[in-house]
Amino acid sequence: MSDNQQQIDYWNGAAGATWVEAQARLDAMLEPLSARAIAKAEPGPGMRVIDVGCGCGATSLALAARGAHVWGVDISAPMLALAEQRAQGLEQVKFSIADAAYQPLSSDHDLIFSRFGVMFFADPVAAFANLHSGLRAMGRLVFLCWQAPRLNPWISVGGAAIAPFLPESETPDPKAPGPFAFADSSYLQAILQQAGFTDITMDALDLDLNVGENLDAAMDFQTQVGPASRAIAELDGADKSRALAAARAALAPYETPDGVILGSATWLVSAAAGR
Repeated sequence: MSDNQQQIDYWNGAAGATWVEAQARLDAMLEPLSARAIAKAEPGPGMRVIDVGCGCGATSLALAARGAHVWGVDISAPMLALAEQRAQGLEQVKFSIADAAYQPLSSDHDLIFSRFGVMFFADPVAAFANLHSGLRAMGRLVFLCWQAPRLNPWISVGGAAIAPFLPESETPDPKAPGPFAFADSSYLQAILQQAGFTDITMDALDLDLNVGENLDAAMDFQTQVGPASRAIAELDGADKSRALAAARAALAPYETPDGVILGSATWLVSAAAGR
C-alpha cells in the first residue's frame, strides 16, 4: 500500500466527486491566485511542464495556453476525467493518474508547477526529492500553498462560527498531510533543502477571494468544500440548522455588490533544481 493511500482513497471517493461538481466555482475563486503563480512560473513555448495535483485541469490548460507542453498528474480519477474532457483536441496536454511522490520521472522537464497540490504527501522530503529528479539542471519548481487557517478568512470565518456546534475532536498535527501542512515557512524551506532544491523563495501572497456571487451562493459553496460541509456531514436537526445559521451570520458582513469577498494568505514558492 502507498504511504499516500489515505489521500488516494479520499480523493477518489466523495471528495473527488464534490470537487468535480464545484469545479467552475473553484476555478473562478482561485483564478487570481492561479494567475500570479503562472506569471511567476513564466511558462513558454516548448517548455516541458509537470502540473502536480492538477485536479480538474484548469492550471494545466492555462500553462498550455502559454505554449508549454504540460503533463498533468493527479491521484483523483474523477477529477482527471473532467480534465481530459476539458483538454480534448489539445495535443500539448496529457493527463495521468499518478502519485507524484513515487511516479518515476525523466530529468528533462523545465518546470514543475502546482496550485495547492503538494501539501498532501505522507513523506514530503521523499516526495519533493522525487519531483526534483524530474527537472533539468536549470529547471524550476513553482507552487502555491496555504498559510495558516487563521490568516485565511475565506475558510476560517465560517469555520469559527460552526466550531462550537461540532463534536470535540483531537487537535490535528499542523504538519500532517492536508491543505495547511506547509503553513510554517521554515518547515517548508527545510523540506525543500533536504530534497535538493536551491535558491528557495517564499513570497507572501495576500489576495481577496470571491466565494460566491451572493450570500446564498457563498453558503452553498461552503457546504460543498468549505467548513460548513462538516456541519452537513456530522450534525442533524436543530444543531445543523443553528450551525448553518451561525455560518451565514458570520459571512453576511462580507457580502458586497460584487459578491462575498474574504481574504486569503498563501505562500508563492519558487526553487531551482540546483544541479
